[in-house]
Amino acid sequence: MPNDRIAKLGRGQVALFVGTAKGMFVLRSRADRESWTVSGPAFAGEQVASLALDPRDGRLYVASQSWHWGTTIRTSDDLGATWSDPASSVLKFPEDTGLAMQQVWQIQPGRASEPGVVYAGVAPAALFRSADRGASWEMVRGLHEHPHRERWMPGFGGLCLHTIVPDPARPERMTVAISAAGVYRTDDGGATWQARNTGVRAQFLPDPHPEFGQCVHKIVQHPRRPDTLFLQNHWGLYRSDDGGDSWRDIARGVPSDFGFCMAIHPHDPDVVYIVPLESDGYRCTPEGRLRVYRTRDGGGKWEALGEGLPQANAHETVLRDAMCTDALNPAGIYFGTRSGKVYASADGGAHWRCAVDGLPQVLCVRAVYLGDPARAAVGPAARAARTARAAKPASRTKRAPAAKKRTARAARPPQAAPKRAASRS
Repeated sequence: MPNDRIAKLGRGQVALFVGTAKGMFVLRSRADRESWTVSGPAFAGEQVASLALDPRDGRLYVASQSWHWGTTIRTSDDLGATWSDPASSVLKFPEDTGLAMQQVWQIQPGRASEPGVVYAGVAPAALFRSADRGASWEMVRGLHEHPHRERWMPGFGGLCLHTIVPDPARPERMTVAISAAGVYRTDDGGATWQARNTGVRAQFLPDPHPEFGQCVHKIVQHPRRPDTLFLQNHWGLYRSDDGGDSWRDIARGVPSDFGFCMAIHPHDPDVVYIVPLESDGYRCTPEGRLRVYRTRDGGGKWEALGEGLPQANAHETVLRDAMCTDALNPAGIYFGTRSGKVYASADGGAHWRCAVDGLPQVLCVRAVYLGDPARAAVGPAARAARTARAAKPASRTKRAPAAKKRTARAARPPQAAPKRAASRS
């Protein structure tokens, strides 16, 4: 069905797909990411809690929730110009589970080696798999029937599977995060799952280090180093170098180790970004200062990034799926707030600007460069070249007198004629 609220996207642009409590908006910019235009909303009035653009085939997946259709995953093969029929994309639990779908928290395209495969994490906590690009979905029984399930407890946002991390090197391995159950991993393609929470604390339980029951908020992984994982917990920042078998605390130099969002640099597996929140009681940025924290040594130390961000009376909240990066170099870093602002950095977080203000509360943000990132014109040199071209006077090249032009044409060798004809074609 047609959608005239989303502006057409073109090659060479950076697109930010922003899911909000009242629909999906799209921000677009040139590769320099110096200014942004906004279009939308698509799915006006519907909650868009998760979305993904599949790098394998360009298909866009959007999970929306409406009073009429319920929870659906819609697809588009033209970047939002047209969408699949919502009646064909309703997710449902098998009848024998007795469960009703509440929300899709995560959409994750499969590996390059499994075309057509897409995963969805939902509430109540479960993992769904599609083998036909979202046309149909099947619940992963191995996780649903885990013996721990009866003792999983919902977090503040419910019992949700919100993070899916497929191992890029081992197709049989996948890690998921559930609030509030913790980290689970399969090493046999989903048939069986094991809790992987050693070292992660559950500060709110009598035993702060249980086998499961931790309230994990986000996990990130870099494809070049898949055994190294970073984790933002409900209290705690952690790193694992053995695929999640064990975790160690890396919360040094942050004002709070409570938070939701986490993103990893697209090119450097040691660079990770977070936005700390003051506490689980006051889920806003500490001291009313909006700062992104970055580690450049895999969690050894953290530095505050606030250039261009408000540093007074900025009591903001950034949710777990509302931070992302693009694939350009230097990398773009983006995040959205519950107050409806989206901030963008075109230089890895050193400087920030508000790309848009006044949206409904932001639930998720995804960035994509529409082209080959390696050939994009970004950085100071590209900006200087554009400035020089814009400042160049149009009359700088003097015109030759007509007589001199005729003399020059007459003096040209005969073989130049085909070259001129070719240049006009």
